Amino acid sequence: MCKEKHYKSPNTNKIMFGKLKEKLKNWAKKLSEGTKEKKEPLKEPIEKYEKEKMPVKSVEEEIGKEAEEPVKKGFFEKLKYQISKIKISEKEFEVYEDELKMLLLENNVAFEVAEKIIKDLKEKIIGKEFLKKEIEDEIKEAFKEIIGEILVEPFTISDKIKEKSLDQGKEPYAILFCGINGTGKTTTIAKIADSLKKQNISCIMAAADTFRAASIEQLKKHGEKIKVKVIASEYGADPASVGFDAINYAKRNFINCVLIDTAGRMHTAKNLIKEIEKISRVCKPDLKVFVGESLTGNDIVEQVRSFDWAIGIDGIILTKADIDEKGGTALSVGYVTKKPILYLGTGQEYNAIEPFDKKKFIRSLGL
Repeated sequence: MCKEKHYKSPNTNKIMFGKLKEKLKNWAKKLSEGTKEKKEPLKEPIEKYEKEKMPVKSVEEEIGKEAEEPVKKGFFEKLKYQISKIKISEKEFEVYEDELKMLLLENNVAFEVAEKIIKDLKEKIIGKEFLKKEIEDEIKEAFKEIIGEILVEPFTISDKIKEKSLDQGKEPYAILFCGINGTGKTTTIAKIADSLKKQNISCIMAAADTFRAASIEQLKKHGEKIKVKVIASEYGADPASVGFDAINYAKRNFINCVLIDTAGRMHTAKNLIKEIEKISRVCKPDLKVFVGESLTGNDIVEQVRSFDWAIGIDGIILTKADIDEKGGTALSVGYVTKKPILYLGTGQEYNAIEPFDKKKFIRSLGL
């Protein structure tokens, strides 16, 4: 038995989309039973024989007839075919469509994403013939394929840093982190720095959040714990200049990577969005990463849209994934931005961050 860790809370045995497997199973069962009741494949040929007062031919006569006429399906072959195979109609699909959509919405899947999933599922199974005993597995496989198509394959940050180092000599690789307040962005940056250090990739952190009280001290404290230098200025200083100074420091000291922290800003505050546009324009980061909270639900969709529109994000990190029992947030942000989820934050420790794995995520849905 596979003992692989799933994306789930340590305080619960529930996996993401907990009711989905049960829902699809019941749906498949009802479809199979409903099809059986509706179809009566043998009634018409028997009535035809009785009406024309023709005797029903024996199996031997039918076998003899096969030598003279083109091969046709016999009585038992037709019976077996009808019993073992079913075809899902659009009307049958619609009976369960709203119920399935509601289940997705309840699991933090954004409305537009839920509609996309239902639409694609409809295209994959309506009008197709399935073996009755396999209909549940076929629907599940179709569902997993759709999820796999929505989620973009992630890349590895350390690989990107190494690629630039080879191509452009000693130019540091700059990563700009953005997001709203309270998502764990600063702690996430420290986790990334610690991970890079363990991979023998030198890095520094830039305290470009010069707005929030104690933000600079917070990043410096992280820096002391993981032994990574922090470039900082005073509160109220231009955050773009802090990021720029950090990049120049990295150039002079042959440091591989610069991680730029920025002030958490509401996606609806235009003046703050303009500020992060300036930071991006001045620092010219190689990578722009949005940090959001898994538990935010549908609100994160508008957040990530705003930041993507403002600076063009390249990847996403979702925090608090260890206490997210729903999982729909990953699907929503992946679909809306068409950008990959790079990491999942799974706790407060520096090693509590793991690369996002599409296959592992799909298995965690319990299908």
